[in-house]
Order: sequence, then C-alpha cells, then structure tokens
Amino acid sequence: MVAANYIEAVQAAGGLALLLPPDPALTDDPAQALELIDGLLLVGGPDLDPTFYGAPDHPEAEEHQPERDAFELSLLAGARERDIPVLGICRGMQVINVAAGGSLHQHLPESLGRSEHRRSPGRFDGNDHAVELSDATRARTAAAEPRHRVISHHHQGVDRVGDGLVVSGRSTEEGLVEAVEPADGAWVLGVQWHPEADPDSPFIGALVREAARAASPPLRPRPAGAAGGAGTSL
Repeated sequence: MVAANYIEAVQAAGGLALLLPPDPALTDDPAQALELIDGLLLVGGPDLDPTFYGAPDHPEAEEHQPERDAFELSLLAGARERDIPVLGICRGMQVINVAAGGSLHQHLPESLGRSEHRRSPGRFDGNDHAVELSDATRARTAAAEPRHRVISHHHQGVDRVGDGLVVSGRSTEEGLVEAVEPADGAWVLGVQWHPEADPDSPFIGALVREAARAASPPLRPRPAGAAGGAGTSL
C-alpha cells in the first residue's frame, strides 16, 4: 500500500505516478520497470531488515518486509546505473544509506534519549522541527533556504554514513542526519522527513523537474491537475 499523499504530491508537481509493487522477477532484473520511469521515488514504510547492514534485530524494531527491501535496493542500484534521478523519503533515505554500505540507529529514543521525531505514532501532529542544510548541496538548492522546517515520523535514522555519500542536512537540535546525497554529483537525494505531508514542501517538485529534464527526450511536467497527456513518470 502507498499513502495517497505521495501520489497526490507527484501529480501536483506535474508528474505521472506509477506504482511498482515488489516483484521477485524485477528484483533479479529491474530493467523492465526502470525503462518505464523518468525518476524514482522511494517512499516511507517499515524498518529495513538489519541483516542488510549486518546488525542484529533490535527489540523495538517493527516487522520487516525483506522482499520489499531487496526490491527497492535493486531498483536503486539500477537507477544509479542509468542516471535516473532518485528521491528517498524517510525509509527511502535509509535505503539509500544502506545501499552505500551505511548503517542505521534502530531506535532513536534509545540513542537520543528523546522521541521528538515521532511524538505521535501514526500521525504527523507535533512532529515538526528545523533542519540545517549545507551550502552547495541538492537539499539546499531544493529548499532554497539554509534552515528548513520539516515534518518527521520515524524512530530509526542514519548511524554510519554510507560510502560516497555526504550529509547535506542535520536537525538543528541533536545534529541527527536528515539529508544525504552522493558526493559524485548524481541527482540522488535522501531526506529523513516527509515532504509529501507538507503541501508547501518543494522537494517532490524538485524530483519531478529533474526527471523531466533528464528524460530522453526532455519532457515538460504536465500542468498540476491536468488529465491525460504526456508527463514525467515516477
């Protein structure tokens, strides 16, 4: 299942949302799916299986979906090979980090001694905070401001940063990693917060615009709310 606000955010930015359910055949060979899309959006969801980063299960870990984990890691690897723009949201950022050999804090209230990043399980109420974004990064360019107010809902987060990734955003209070992106300049961005839950967030729109620009031939995002016609597929 995918929450409707992800789809609505893509559509509002002028993109066509295509949903890719986990499929063992595509995990083995994601090319058929990647040929259909211009950008890849890795959405939030349950905790990654810690065996993917060589750690034992934490008592507070949620039920894992190893098939989805393997599927998304395969899609991400294929997208990187094809220079398809990628935005990872919450769990999606963690997939980007683990794919690069990084690891995760499995229960932030234990690591930080506080639960501000998911005060209300299942709801975004009161889960907003500020993130400091680094100069000359994709995260800073997308936000168009050095300090960005975000909405969070997570109990896990980045611990060891993956090889080849740079931290482009940190929470202002604890210094928790909130955004990562490749040092090689590829258009891949992971954010720990939920831009789909914020109508004013520019991040999904940034992915749609980059996907349209990088498509061959380049595409124009369709007008927001338009029905039919060509558009950027994610």
